[in-house]
Amino acid sequence: MEGILTLIVVSLLAAFCVRWAAVRLRLSMPGRAAVIIVFVIVVLALYGQHLRN
Repeated sequence: MEGILTLIVVSLLAAFCVRWAAVRLRLSMPGRAAVIIVFVIVVLALYGQHLRN
């Protein structure tokens, strides 16, 4: 259960950081949900690779 909560908190932090960097670099801002979904997919894929080895 702690892992799921940690994943949620880290994905929210990643979304904030990506949006902040986009504003600072004057790039178009991606949607918060899009960033969270991509981050969660990447983390789960890396975790799956970790389990296979």
